[in-house]
Amino acid sequence: MSKARTLDIESMRAAAVQATSALRTLANPDRLLLLCQLTQGEKSVGELADLLGIVQPTLSQQLGVLRQEEMVETRRVGKQIYYSVKDQKVLTILNQLYSLYCENNSER
Repeated sequence: MSKARTLDIESMRAAAVQATSALRTLANPDRLLLLCQLTQGEKSVGELADLLGIVQPTLSQQLGVLRQEEMVETRRVGKQIYYSVKDQKVLTILNQLYSLYCENNSER
């Protein structure tokens, strides 16, 4: 008889809290679109606004949430602020979402 693997429930609970926090943050279309654009590389606030058509107050609010959740990092050059994906786990999730929902979109 093989030994059953004992799961460390406390570690799993902590991981579940982290995962639900990430999923809650990703469950907003504007934040998801912002992160999808950032998977292609660093972008300025102006570039993000132009690419996505998100109005400035909403854009600032959503970027603030992503910063607070430590999913993105910033780099300042003069008055320009550039954003990039910080969390590699989030990048993995985004790549999987792209594969599931965006690639071969014409087949749906």
